[in-house]
Amino acid sequence: MSRYLHILIIALTALIVPAARAQATAPAAEAAHEAVDAADDALRHEEKKIDPKAIIFEHLGDGYGWEVPFDHHKRLPLPVIVWDKESGLHVFSSGRVTGGGEYRDGDATFRIAPKDSPYKGKVVQIIDGKEYRPVDLSITKNVCALFITVALTLGLMLWLAAYHRRNPYKAPRKGLGAVEALLMFIYDGVVKSTLGKDAPRFAPYLLTVFFFIFGMNLLGLMVVFPGGANLTGNIAVTLVLAILTFLVTNLWANRHYWKEIFWPDVPIWLKFPLPIMQVIEVFGIFTKPAALTVRLFANMMGGHMIVIVLTLLIFIFAAMSPAVGAATTVVSVGFSIFMLLIDVLVSFIQAYVFTMLSTIFISLAQAHEEHKVKEEHKKEAHAGATAAA
Repeated sequence: MSRYLHILIIALTALIVPAARAQATAPAAEAAHEAVDAADDALRHEEKKIDPKAIIFEHLGDGYGWEVPFDHHKRLPLPVIVWDKESGLHVFSSGRVTGGGEYRDGDATFRIAPKDSPYKGKVVQIIDGKEYRPVDLSITKNVCALFITVALTLGLMLWLAAYHRRNPYKAPRKGLGAVEALLMFIYDGVVKSTLGKDAPRFAPYLLTVFFFIFGMNLLGLMVVFPGGANLTGNIAVTLVLAILTFLVTNLWANRHYWKEIFWPDVPIWLKFPLPIMQVIEVFGIFTKPAALTVRLFANMMGGHMIVIVLTLLIFIFAAMSPAVGAATTVVSVGFSIFMLLIDVLVSFIQAYVFTMLSTIFISLAQAHEEHKVKEEHKKEAHAGATAAA
């Protein structure tokens, strides 16, 4: 009897102890599963998290490749041209260093600097584990877009000139007619009406500036190649255009212009012994191109930024709630289309304003003294009366 009781006790123990252990470890296992699920949810949330600032400045900035539509993680490669003092010139495709890859050309190793680097987004050379910035002459997206805009502007003007050589007494129609109408609108309404007899001297530059800026603005509104480059939203581009106007204004200025700067017609105590007016006038020489630079840059970059922000609202609200994201999509798309249409008008207005201000600055440098102008008017009136008689 005691033998059977002993066997029963051993069997019950074998059944109860594992069950007790499983019951004791169940809360710990459940807690571990909950922790894993929470980590997975946090990871998914991190993947869905959007960094608007990084996306905006990535789209507004330059790059070593051209984004593919609907998949901005892929890029059309462009030539990378760098000059290293030790190993000389290196030319290779940007596809070799896209996505964090490194490219070895002889003894030199290159890559695109990561986000935590002081040279973020630029091609750097790796020497002994450290980053060095070589002389960069690469054909980036903005440089390529500049070449495309120059080619389009030059092609349109040569096409129009060739048409008039073949048909000297016939006006063009359709697209070429629209180009000529726009050209005559700028020449007659801005250049000729402001500069008068000096219009033929400066019209080539001013008309080129207008069509070049207008072309860059329109290409920047396109989302597919060859558009998408934010050229006039790049202050380096607008600064160069303003410097060109500065050079044309001051290199071709007459003596009366410089006299009004260094010895203006104001009371003597305003210009001697303290050159108060001279300092103001010299300061004004440099504020004019600064105004041209900032005006064009700020207006075009602001328009692009508004469209990008409106588009990002779709993804930001969709991450919060699918219903809110669906409602936001309709509103954001509608406002984005409206802003793009407004930007087409703004593209023309900004090109027009830049050309108009450049024309005014040049005309101020070509102004003559008042008594000379009166004498010229008298001579013209006398000549007209003589011809009438």
